[in-house]
Amino acid sequence: MTRAAADTMADGDPPFAEPAVATAFAEFPDDVRGELLALRRLIFATAARTGGVGPLGETLKWGQPAYLTSLTKSGSTIRIDRRKDGSGGIALYCHCATDLIATYRELYGDRLAFEGKRAILLPAGKPLPVAELGHCIALALTYHTRKRTR
Repeated sequence: MTRAAADTMADGDPPFAEPAVATAFAEFPDDVRGELLALRRLIFATAARTGGVGPLGETLKWGQPAYLTSLTKSGSTIRIDRRKDGSGGIALYCHCATDLIATYRELYGDRLAFEGKRAILLPAGKPLPVAELGHCIALALTYHTRKRTR
């Protein structure tokens, strides 16, 4: 793991399984790295407490840290990254062919900001809305399981 990523990891954070993911986190600007690591921590914690998700895989997709339910196939891939619009914020991306963002809008349209059918936008320097994000993450990590039971 690179020094920059290690400096902002908290005790008990899951280690990076792939060196490329550690490098990606190390290359994030200092002002968003901590927020992205906090979002990563929330993704792993949510996966651990959500039934049927199983172990979470972590890799890079399109150069972004991505989280997958490879073993159980219960969910849709989640990606995280800094926002490219210069706002200094971060984003949680979902597969645009799912109805996840539409569902999130119905549930949290008054509390979260969105980009099209693909992302939850999180402003810089504000605490993560942990309850809302945790629920959104759980819905993504169980997306295919719920779809199969409809």
